Amino acid sequence: MDHQEGFFQDAHGAQIYYQAWLPEDRPKAVVPVVHGFAEHSGRYGNLVEHLVPLGYALYALDHIGHGRSEGARVYVDRFSDYITTLKTFVDMVCDGQPGVPVLLFGHSMGSLISANYLLDHASGLAGAVLSGALIAMADQVTPLTLFLAKTLSALAPRAKLQGIEAQYVSRDPEVVQAYVNDPLVYTGKVPARTGAEIIAAQQRAMAGASTITLPVLMVHGSGDRLAPLSGAQAFYEALGSTDKTLKVYDELFHEVCNEPECGMVLSDISDWLEAHL
Repeated sequence: MDHQEGFFQDAHGAQIYYQAWLPEDRPKAVVPVVHGFAEHSGRYGNLVEHLVPLGYALYALDHIGHGRSEGARVYVDRFSDYITTLKTFVDMVCDGQPGVPVLLFGHSMGSLISANYLLDHASGLAGAVLSGALIAMADQVTPLTLFLAKTLSALAPRAKLQGIEAQYVSRDPEVVQAYVNDPLVYTGKVPARTGAEIIAAQQRAMAGASTITLPVLMVHGSGDRLAPLSGAQAFYEALGSTDKTLKVYDELFHEVCNEPECGMVLSDISDWLEAHL
């Protein structure tokens, strides 16, 4: 396995970090990995270790304000900044791997980014996998918090709202501890502007779901307290694709690829990818 890393510029001139894991031979497909809120591209070791030996090339970026990329921590002025940066990244990846099928993988907020990406840039993709899709706000986000996010987004966009409860990331205590101790993981609260932009992106994804017609696999844990299963189910039902699959794993938490049962989840993902090359 060959590991590469580097930086590219987003539309605003910020330095965006990326890394890639490549098989020894020409890849059978390219899988751009779109990570979730507050984390970074280096937390997908299980996916890398499973897919690269099967012949897939994985490319992952750190979103603006995340991981090793520049920008105020987890702050985004417009959710569309994530989309345009991902488009730049995917184009760069495709230029380096001409003629190779591309299947997008997004997790959590990365699934939301991916869903919005599909509304604008689905052509050229062979399919998409959405893990722990953050299509609806978590149950513990109160109406007051939603109101404050929208209000403060205009008045005080960098004001902090509530944060992520790390214990709900995975049922594996080692995964949770590694998440908490990771210096590249943001453990503070969500900026008001970012929260409001996420809400708007969720509304856009749901409104446009019927126009998404490429193959989609969704994987979700029934015990997910950070991204409600109900939101993923509603998005799945609204998808316009005739080739769509939703796999729900009993009792699994948010990061299904980092759960004790990850082997089963990863096999389901690779089986689906193989069937859609």
